[in-house]
Amino acid sequence: MHIAFLTPEYPHLKIKHAGGLGTSIKNLVVALVAKGVKVTVFIYGQPKSEVFEENGIVFHLISDKKYQLGKWFFYRKYLQNYINSVVKKEKIEVIEAPDWTGVTAFMNFTVPLVIRFHGSDTYFCHIENRKQKFKNRLFETLAIRKAKGFIAPTKYAGEVSAELFGLHKEQVKTIHYGLDLTQFDNEHPERFEKGLILYIGTIIRKKGVFELPDIFHKVRNQFPEAKLVLIGGDSGDVTTGSKSTWELVKQQFPEQDLEQVSYLGKIPYSEVQEYIKKANVCVFPTYAETLGMVTIESMAMKKVVVNSNIGWAKELMEEGKSGFLVHPANHEEFAQKISTILSDTDCNTKMGNEARLYVEAHFDITKKVVENINYYQHLIK
Repeated sequence: MHIAFLTPEYPHLKIKHAGGLGTSIKNLVVALVAKGVKVTVFIYGQPKSEVFEENGIVFHLISDKKYQLGKWFFYRKYLQNYINSVVKKEKIEVIEAPDWTGVTAFMNFTVPLVIRFHGSDTYFCHIENRKQKFKNRLFETLAIRKAKGFIAPTKYAGEVSAELFGLHKEQVKTIHYGLDLTQFDNEHPERFEKGLILYIGTIIRKKGVFELPDIFHKVRNQFPEAKLVLIGGDSGDVTTGSKSTWELVKQQFPEQDLEQVSYLGKIPYSEVQEYIKKANVCVFPTYAETLGMVTIESMAMKKVVVNSNIGWAKELMEEGKSGFLVHPANHEEFAQKISTILSDTDCNTKMGNEARLYVEAHFDITKKVVENINYYQHLIK
């Protein structure tokens, strides 16, 4: 079997962008190659074009193009023609693309197209109750109509996306993202920094970062020594137009609390893992996700997580056993769950072990890759 992926990002030094979308694709691609599947990755919007092979994966970096008018159409047709020529030459059997911005709108491929619902603009605007640009909705809808198969990382994300795009929910296959669990070892989970609360993710309104100042204040009423560390890139704020969401969030912390807060920005992932190991508890009060990779990564490293309880999150853990699920707006309960973890070392150890077991059962890439291969084979027949 030969599978191709079309993506705007991928974690590699030669590639311009890398985020959660690219990481989830890389996890799957590496596992597919390990199973003997041929894989080609097309990364569009790059500074220059280049083709290279690495670890059994063929990469096609496709340069961005300038057009006087109609780039939204002509660049897509350029990508279509380039990809179809490689498909024919290399005998690619299936192409997978993300739903975001409807990149495959106006494209016609010579093999089946799978759309994976990583999180479209349509989905996030619906979840956040935001007005969506007409062209984004149009492009994403056209892209969906071109696809033969659909995969979602959670049942919730699949059902919501199906409703928004006029699909039957049975058309969407739920396959959770997977982790290479050998990359998430924590040999000494009993060693951590008492009172360290860790947030990982973009500093953006939809991730619930504006809830953190009050939650942290309530925690410090019980644990004055508690510290909050935030890791992730800053972003603009859609509500206020501010260029820095962090500057807005920072203003919400009382002065004494702010002395116990550290914002590290973006740091190498090896350092992120060290902070996960050091954390007493990881917190993700997000309002909008399709799954939430950092949640399961933290759980894989035997950390107790206090997570949003909205939709998709209920598929990530067993409430009260392998983690805690709380609505982000419920500051009192969110803070109380954090305080429970900070005060109870036995609870911390037991739930951390249960978190790892849950991830092994539901998000092990060696199991998820088989589900993906079976689905691709189903489309080829």
